[in-house]
Amino acid sequence: MQDKDNKKADVQASEKLGVTITGLKLANPTMLAAGVLGSSGASLVRVAKAGTGAVITKSIGIEPKEGHHNPSMVELECGYINAMGLPNPGYSNFAKELQVAKNGCGALIPSVPVIASIFGASPEEFVTIAEGLKVADAFELNVSCPHASGFGASVGTDPVLVGEIVRAMKKHIHVPVWVKLTPNVTDIVEVGLAAQKSGADAVCAINTVRAMAIDIETGYPILGNRFGGMSGPAIKPVAIKCVYDLYQYLDIPIIGVGGISTWRDAVEMMMAGASAVQIGSAAADIEVFSRVPSGIGNFIEKKNMRISEIVGLAHRMG
Repeated sequence: MQDKDNKKADVQASEKLGVTITGLKLANPTMLAAGVLGSSGASLVRVAKAGTGAVITKSIGIEPKEGHHNPSMVELECGYINAMGLPNPGYSNFAKELQVAKNGCGALIPSVPVIASIFGASPEEFVTIAEGLKVADAFELNVSCPHASGFGASVGTDPVLVGEIVRAMKKHIHVPVWVKLTPNVTDIVEVGLAAQKSGADAVCAINTVRAMAIDIETGYPILGNRFGGMSGPAIKPVAIKCVYDLYQYLDIPIIGVGGISTWRDAVEMMMAGASAVQIGSAAADIEVFSRVPSGIGNFIEKKNMRISEIVGLAHRMG
């Protein structure tokens, strides 16, 4: 059972916190999530220097996109709802920022992998964008954004289309391909299995949960797009359950994301089956990328465990 779990996690311990996921070596199992502090090469390098194991860019599309009009984010007592609408400069304009990130993150010791988050409406668009951003160490396919018509979850709720996109990417792209899954489906495992069957190297779970807020003084929806995606502490239990379910059926690594702001959150996500975790909303305080790895390190030292032994522990405990 232990051998099977180690194979599933694709996590190798090295010097306490180091992990290797889909061939990428990370100094620790934390990553900057897509869409947060990833709009420029300089900001990605800044996060890398703060202590994260890998950085992920904002989601980049085929052409420049302005996104939804304001207000595009609202803070609630339990997290945030955003409806940005995937604003981005287009892949050809972002290529230089990606190169800046690669140069800066690659010069660090140890070096920090740079993953490009990309979105498209068809397999061909995904491949075109990836080929234009070929310096990336891996690609995370955003088929899960809940508030961009024609993209994101509009694509990722269809297991057949997800499979076609992954197969196209694997045919033309020769670095790891990760698929970011949406929780806004009846069965996330079905989509995860479609990604795996088509050759995905890993899945990331989850993107934001569809949500809405209304101003009771006026009766109007607060967001310009009316609804958006919730992130932050409120969605952590949803993410935990999705990761747990995926781990039961998938043989490829699962990267957990959703509501992680402390080392305890990260350990819980890993025990559910995540090989590594991504931090998004909590990255507003960049020191989170040093606190979380430090906390994980103290935990495994106290428990006399290896980092790989955390992954999927909840399954082995019955």
